[in-house]
Amino acid sequence: MPLLHHLGRTLPLVAAPMAGGPSTPDLVLATARAGGLGFLAAGYRTPDDLAAQLAAVRPAGLPFGVNLFAPNPVPVPEDAYRAYAELLRPEARRHGVSLTPSPVNEDDDHWAAKIELLRADPVPVVSFTFGLPEPGVVAALRAAGSTVLQTVTSPAEARAAAEVGVEGLVVQATAAGGHSATLTPGRPLAGTPLPDLLAAVRRATPLPLIATGGLATPADVATALRAGAEAAAVGTVLLRTDESGASAPHRAALADPAFTGTVLTRAFTGRPARALRNRFTERYGQAAPLGYPALHHLTAPLRRAAAGAGDTDLIHLWAGTGHRQARAEPIAHTLTRLAADL
Repeated sequence: MPLLHHLGRTLPLVAAPMAGGPSTPDLVLATARAGGLGFLAAGYRTPDDLAAQLAAVRPAGLPFGVNLFAPNPVPVPEDAYRAYAELLRPEARRHGVSLTPSPVNEDDDHWAAKIELLRADPVPVVSFTFGLPEPGVVAALRAAGSTVLQTVTSPAEARAAAEVGVEGLVVQATAAGGHSATLTPGRPLAGTPLPDLLAAVRRATPLPLIATGGLATPADVATALRAGAEAAAVGTVLLRTDESGASAPHRAALADPAFTGTVLTRAFTGRPARALRNRFTERYGQAAPLGYPALHHLTAPLRRAAAGAGDTDLIHLWAGTGHRQARAEPIAHTLTRLAADL
């Protein structure tokens, strides 16, 4: 596992970056102490917030990564955006929040400032998702000493990532929880099983691969490595661990038999993401337009209020297809178990 071996990692396991709270510094450090590689999730954080998390992790002297949302906006037609806002307004009133459909927020998640922070204060690994960084950005980060990775969902994306100069690929199947990393969110996701996707990407590029998407058991991890991955990245299966920053309602829902499955939806953020099926996904999944990050900002106040009230009918309960395997235990126990068949 050259990608991880040069960092002194003894387990071919990565704690996938989970934006919005789950990927805490404690989770990153506990993963590193167990022999894996953890990632801080820079998405949705201000540069100051990211700097604070870096300061919390660095003193341990353990390797870690940072994941960034690379700009790849999906503009939303204003009439569709306003119609969706009106559709959601009764839900917002029930939770005492105000939706502000104007102006439409199409921000870039502080892209330039975060890149400058990581150039000035380098980290061992930087990964990108949602979009491709410019070749100059990749070159600058590599020159600063960072290993640069790109998350891809198809052979075509893998070839494009190789062309901008990244050193490795995180290959994501549609079974993954949370947002799809697809570079073309307006197109239907292929649904290729992870082993087949790894084989197809391997034919497209010789870059080293990390597998992710629905990996929740020792057999899943072993299969991914046999299919050509050097390591496996897991996310959903870590959400209930002691070090996770996932909310109490999210943790509980993952183990609640009332939630019978997952669904790909753009209802929460305007970008395809896999979540536990709930009333929000059922009622608004078909009505939601494509439009990221505009819909993310539109629904954020409602989702925060619902989380505070423990209303799992309205929360974005990100979860991969293996969510039933998530356990309430130290992350080291989870990672050790996942490596049992290697």
